[in-house]
Amino acid sequence: MIQSMFRAVRRRGAGKSGFASTVVKIYMDACCLSRLTDDHSQARIREEAEAVEHVLAAVRRGAVDLVTSEALEEEVRRNSSIQRRAEAQTMLSLAATRIEIDGPVVLRAQDLVGLGYSPFDALHIAAAEFIGADVLLTTDDRLLRRTARKVGSPRIPVRNPLSWIKERGL
Repeated sequence: MIQSMFRAVRRRGAGKSGFASTVVKIYMDACCLSRLTDDHSQARIREEAEAVEHVLAAVRRGAVDLVTSEALEEEVRRNSSIQRRAEAQTMLSLAATRIEIDGPVVLRAQDLVGLGYSPFDALHIAAAEFIGADVLLTTDDRLLRRTARKVGSPRIPVRNPLSWIKERGL
C-alpha cells in the first residue's frame, strides 16, 4: 500500500548538499497541524495550539525550517473539513523542504508498519528521518508513547510541540 501511494524523492529549497540548510528542521504531522482548528475549550488543546502557533511564528521569522512530505500533504487532503484542510495546507505552504516518498523511505515505513505504526505515522517518521529533521512534532499521544518506547528505533526525536518549545527555551 505504501509503495503504491508514492513515487519519487524530490526536494525544494535544496542547497549544495541536496537538502535545505537550516539551524533547526522540524516536521509537523497532521495532528499537530490540525491543533489550530481543534476545539480550544480544553486547556491542553489550547496550550498545544499556542505552542504550534509559536513554532509557526519561528518558521515565518526564518528561525526554524518546516519540512513536509507528499505523505503529509496526502493526509491533509483527506481531511473532510474544508476549513481544517485549507488551514493545514496554508501552514504547509511555509515549508522550506518537501520530499516525495520512494526508495529507502518506503522501505523504512514498511518496517515501521510491521511494528504496529499506522501507515501515515510510519511515513511521517521515515520521511522526517530521511530529510534529516531535528524533530517530528505531534499531538498524537499514541505516536508519542510508541516512539518514547523506541519501537522501531526512531532516528529522530518525536515530541509534543508544547514540550518541545519548553525544552528549547523558545
